[in-house]
Amino acid sequence: MAAAVTVAAAAIVGGLAGRGVADPLPGGLGPCKGPACPDRYPEVNNGPVVGRDENINVFVGENMLVREAAAEAEGKVVVLGDFDMNKRAGASQVYNVGVAGVGSRVPPPNGSDFLTAGNDVTVAPGQRLLAEEGSVSGVVRYGDTLTGTVRPRAVQDPDAADKYAALPDRLTAASHCYAYDNGAPREVTGSAVNNGSETVFTGDGTSEIQVFNVDFDMVSRSGGDQGISFRNIPSGATVLVNLFGDARTVRTYIGALPGGLRERLLWNVPDASSVRFAGSGQFQGSVLVGSPGSATTVTLPGMNGRFFTVGSLTHTSLVGGGQEIHAYPFNGDLPSCASPSPTPSVSPSESPDPDPDPDPDPDPDPSDSDDPDPSPDPSDSDGPGPDPDPDPDPDPSDSGP
Repeated sequence: MAAAVTVAAAAIVGGLAGRGVADPLPGGLGPCKGPACPDRYPEVNNGPVVGRDENINVFVGENMLVREAAAEAEGKVVVLGDFDMNKRAGASQVYNVGVAGVGSRVPPPNGSDFLTAGNDVTVAPGQRLLAEEGSVSGVVRYGDTLTGTVRPRAVQDPDAADKYAALPDRLTAASHCYAYDNGAPREVTGSAVNNGSETVFTGDGTSEIQVFNVDFDMVSRSGGDQGISFRNIPSGATVLVNLFGDARTVRTYIGALPGGLRERLLWNVPDASSVRFAGSGQFQGSVLVGSPGSATTVTLPGMNGRFFTVGSLTHTSLVGGGQEIHAYPFNGDLPSCASPSPTPSVSPSESPDPDPDPDPDPDPDPSDSDDPDPSPDPSDSDGPGPDPDPDPDPDPSDSGP
């Protein structure tokens, strides 16, 4: 398959790539928040805790389902609907929230909400939902009914998710704005080409916001995993990738990106009702799914970045197990999206713990945590591997390993 969205010669409409006309994500989402943020986020590891982050890492506007052998969601998790855990027999019967045995090792502050669910929290018989590891410990807060085992003891609060109620509308509006300008797809600053073995994003080398539009599934010729590479991206630029279409699939074996790009990369899915992130890799960058009623399924071994959807999220596996969502910030600048009807400010986190314990845990206890090797095992892949017929002349210097 060869598909492309061709570069436009002009700058972004309205000069949105220029200084002074860029904004962060709405609601204060994206960056690390609080006094204990690390100066630098480490790569995925199972070492000591290196900092604390009060901001939301995973936001789900509807329901979140944990299935098969998914392992953990690091960072603060907010679900406006139900949180439902029902893993397969024979897999680890634990799912971790807030703190992960393998990840960035930047959990929320001790005593703060690691998981907030607006409605029910349901954990299947014989399984455990954990918001603790060693000296790291948080709260599971829920609005309606608790079924099953949660550690530490969960807290019932009918207003648990009320302060987040405005976020779905704001995220939907922002997602649409990032993808469209006056009803037309936003003008791009470069090209996105699926050459059958990888999708190559080539920037213009100058714009502060590099914009790419994708109207194809990011899969190999055979429908399996493919690489992802970025070329000619200026140092410090934000990269915005708009994934258009009613259904989109990304299947990749990507392992890393160069030059800190992960923290400045946003994958925006404005319209799709069905979204799938699959493959054998460690996906890099933050994700925004903006369509209400959408269903996103994640089966990749690792997602590395913020994950925001106004619809539902299923965290699951097909083959193997140990699927994880790792906490990394989004620090990019995005096109300004002025709202005709300003929405009151929404704080994405509860009041911080009065004694948040910013000290790294010197001896984390991984005994209750799914703890796969940070390098994905091919057995964790959910389907066919990379296409056997790679690009005959790839440029490895520009591609994540």
